[in-house]
Amino acid sequence: MAERILLNEFKALSKEKWVNIELHDEDIFRWDVALIVLNPDSMYYGGYFKALMEFPRNYPYSPPGFRFYRPIWHPNIYNNGELCISILHAPGEDEMSGESAAERWSPAQRVESVLISILSLLDDAECSSPANVDAGVQLRNDKDAYKTRVQQNVDASKMDIPEGFVMPTFESTMTDAAAAEKSAAANAYDSDFWADSGDDDDDPFGGSDSSDFGMDDNDDDMGVDESGDGTDDDTGV
Repeated sequence: MAERILLNEFKALSKEKWVNIELHDEDIFRWDVALIVLNPDSMYYGGYFKALMEFPRNYPYSPPGFRFYRPIWHPNIYNNGELCISILHAPGEDEMSGESAAERWSPAQRVESVLISILSLLDDAECSSPANVDAGVQLRNDKDAYKTRVQQNVDASKMDIPEGFVMPTFESTMTDAAAAEKSAAANAYDSDFWADSGDDDDDPFGGSDSSDFGMDDNDDDMGVDESGDGTDDDTGV
């Protein structure tokens, strides 16, 4: 079951622009994941942050592991690239940490929700219990220096961009989204319009060919002489 779920999630996420994924050593339980920060207001904007995601055999009942390949300067990321984030903690409440069950992993979670949570964490750091104390202190006391350190991470991350891969931008993503919305609206209009080719279910006039506005070869020809004998085919007059 875990393999089937992961395969479906992999296929779905492969279509997204904010993440680039591939199997690590062709293993469905190990993914190479690159998070692409498309928010221009983020300090991490433009980053291509590659990580290894490893799934347990009983997924989704247990959470996956996640570790960035390159160190990222952030209060909630350890120096080895591992994360301190509630959604990756084992299910159930933890009195020691104060985390509720709703904050932690549950079988209802999916890879997409984990990755979105990680992207949110980048710009919404929890400094009260940091994994990287120095980063937490600097973020509070010297934000400009913190931004400089982060920019170094962003620049370094771009070394992992695969050859031939075109980095998406916020503008291109918005353009694609607008085009998709316009296409969906056009398709919805076409599917609802009754003037189709021969489907009388959508024809408000009841004819078999809606293109003639109800004037078909049966009894909806509004008195038209179709036989050529000088009489109304419907009335005989």
